[in-house]
Amino acid sequence: MKEIIVAIDFSKGFLNALKYAITIANKTSANIIMAWVKKPSSNESLYSVDQTIIEEAKKRFEGLVYDYKNKLKGKLSFKVLAGKVYKEIINLAKYSEAGLIVSGTHGVSGFEKYWIGSNANKIVSASDCPVITIRNSFNVRTTIKKIVLPIDDSIETRQKVPFTAELAKALDSEIHLLSLYHSENKESLVKVESYTNQIAEQLKKNNIKYTIESLKGDKNPIKTIEYAEKIGADLIAIMTEQESSPLSFILGRFAQETVNHSTIPVLTIQPKDIYNSWTGVAL
Repeated sequence: MKEIIVAIDFSKGFLNALKYAITIANKTSANIIMAWVKKPSSNESLYSVDQTIIEEAKKRFEGLVYDYKNKLKGKLSFKVLAGKVYKEIINLAKYSEAGLIVSGTHGVSGFEKYWIGSNANKIVSASDCPVITIRNSFNVRTTIKKIVLPIDDSIETRQKVPFTAELAKALDSEIHLLSLYHSENKESLVKVESYTNQIAEQLKKNNIKYTIESLKGDKNPIKTIEYAEKIGADLIAIMTEQESSPLSFILGRFAQETVNHSTIPVLTIQPKDIYNSWTGVAL
């Protein structure tokens, strides 16, 4: 990947997203573009945004470049934008041909602490390229050693494998295949087992370290998150699984609850009707 976009909001803990992105960029020879978006107020147009605020953001970015440029092997730059946050971040990723967006998330208090916020949610839902959301409380390390890859009986489940596998190979990570048996239906059980074995075979051929575990129960993602926490995972890879259309901001239940509740960074990937050359099967 050539570019990684890091969505910056200058809130408490926002540096987690940048540090995590640097870890990935240094292993994938990618540059990083930090981006902050000024959302115009109701009586303000895109062309009349307070320039004092814009200049202050630029100064803060210049400080970040100074502090972190030597920690990144590639180029560290920034963009100050104006408009709807999720649209500007997604457009920047599109036109810079970025391979990944990393966005920090933060809760408030009580139940709200489990929700990633409307901007991060919309970025995850609408982005064509993969998105990693990371909580402010996550302890960012200089390595990403364990990636949890849940596998269910949906035909889309395998579409997250190519990107996740390439990332794991670049990072020298171990993929933990987690077979999710949500149903006692024989056809469903066979699908999950078949998909898991198929993916394991391809990981082995590509010299990517992996383990296989299984979980039984309903589609509540809490057990997946608990498993990831138990093994000290650094990332969970899932599909967005929109419930209506690719333009919807409503994630599928498993995706939404995983992103909202996970204390571990979550990689979300959009489903696409493609022929998957990595696994050699039509998806």
